[in-house]
Amino acid sequence: MADNISGIIRGLEVLGMRVEVGDDFSVYRSYRSFCTDRSELSPVFDTTCSFIDESNGFWICGFDRDDELVHTQAARLLDLSGISLGKHLDMHRHKYIVPDTTPDPDLTFFSGPEALKSVTGSVGYHGDFWLPARGLGGPRSQGATSFLSRLLFEILHQAWRPDFVFAFVPKQLAAKGAQLRYGYSHCEPGKWIGPDQLVTNEEYLVSMSASDIQNVVASEVQPLQLSGQVSSIGVSLTSIESKN
Repeated sequence: MADNISGIIRGLEVLGMRVEVGDDFSVYRSYRSFCTDRSELSPVFDTTCSFIDESNGFWICGFDRDDELVHTQAARLLDLSGISLGKHLDMHRHKYIVPDTTPDPDLTFFSGPEALKSVTGSVGYHGDFWLPARGLGGPRSQGATSFLSRLLFEILHQAWRPDFVFAFVPKQLAAKGAQLRYGYSHCEPGKWIGPDQLVTNEEYLVSMSASDIQNVVASEVQPLQLSGQVSSIGVSLTSIESKN
């Protein structure tokens, strides 16, 4: 883990990104409040809506050399012992439905993927991934997406050893292969079905089993393929030690 994270951090340093890792979600909410051009923070990661602290969650934020927020992602541990992911989403759909996509969240359900039946036990949810195309010399094209996802998997695996991890990917991003850059092994199309069987939103459910996650973190971190002008900046690893 130490070698892998060191390689990731060095790559992000070259891109000019300072990384902060934490588990105080009131701080994360404060950081997210500066993202005025994004939707509101998901209730899954919002302490005003859900119980989340160091026992069941952590977040990763990236800042450029001007200390501007340029990246977010977060993970939450779910106890789905004796219950399927599909049943969990039925019961807690309000926390996962993209805001303003359905006329009635009470009558909207996610359906389609087989993983809804098979994912159970100790389950990590990976969400709120954001990385703008602008700045940092174009971080998406430089491979920052894969590095940042890998960083989350390293911490998640070390801290929780979950049976599964899952995330939602918008249909338009899945069509461009975003799930491959995130590092997920399984990707299935799904639909949010609202009143009168209306399809209110389409998202792909991506997932990995414990063995899939183990394979990811066991693989060597590949160096970034850089192009153009990049800058270096120091990196803060606050709270990573508490995950070991």
